[in-house]
Amino acid sequence: MSPERQHSVTVVDVSPRDGLQIEPYLMPTPEKVELVRRLTLAGLRRIEVTSFVNPARVPQMADAESLLDALRDLQGVSLSALVLNERGFERALGSGLHEVTYVVPATDAMAQRNQGADAATVLAGWRAVASRAGEAGFHRSVTIAVAFGCPFEGRVPHDRVVELAMRIRDCGADELSLADTIGVAAPAEVEDLFAALAGAVPEMALRAHLHNTRNTGYANAWAALRAGVRTLDASLGGLGGCPFAPGATGNIATEDLVYMLERMGMGTGIDAGRLGEGVYWLEERLGRRLPGHCAHVGPAAPAKRGAAA
Repeated sequence: MSPERQHSVTVVDVSPRDGLQIEPYLMPTPEKVELVRRLTLAGLRRIEVTSFVNPARVPQMADAESLLDALRDLQGVSLSALVLNERGFERALGSGLHEVTYVVPATDAMAQRNQGADAATVLAGWRAVASRAGEAGFHRSVTIAVAFGCPFEGRVPHDRVVELAMRIRDCGADELSLADTIGVAAPAEVEDLFAALAGAVPEMALRAHLHNTRNTGYANAWAALRAGVRTLDASLGGLGGCPFAPGATGNIATEDLVYMLERMGMGTGIDAGRLGEGVYWLEERLGRRLPGHCAHVGPAAPAKRGAAA
């Protein structure tokens, strides 16, 4: 079905986790709470807030438990966290989370760098966690990292990703996300791969996690929509990157994605003005301008008939 006929796209903001994880400024927990609350006031209803990982490797996420404890009063918002293994899942239990996200890299090299094991071992880790996560009432989202290209192994064959997706389905999951972790994908391959997944695992909800390293992120979001994806990740201001993938830059910016979707008539339920306020607040904390555009250029003027290009 043509995406122009749809009226709702879910935008998942990942700035508190994926956005902040490589920042040298260790944001205090109260500021992270403020960031999440600003996102909720803007209308975000799914937010990835933290990760249960080794704080020695990702110091920014050392306050996962205290952050989630401070957010327990939030209503009408689904909070998620990244877990990379059973130890991380154990920490997530009882934290007040609604969702867990698990990452299975498409290549052994990335799996070794990210999780210290080959991809088959990482997948076995999800098999051990999946049923327990379901029993605990978590929405279970699994991300195939470096689905379009790996900084260590190069381009990833689509057949490998589809096979991995079927194995994840067999382990148990509610949602499958493809991540262009290093921002190498182009629209045609995004559309083709998501279309292949829709045929191979039709019972699974699909999600796209796109980085804008080579300025193709928004075109890739459109391609994912054309393939039927209705959940897109983004990061406030375009903040972020992967600490274990050299050269990876931030996700597509939440405010820019929302502008594009709303301009196309695809409702998001998100207030662009409040997102812009959030961008300026975040830039003050970090001491620099972020790569997103829409917060800095203001609302678009209505088109005039006969106006010159």
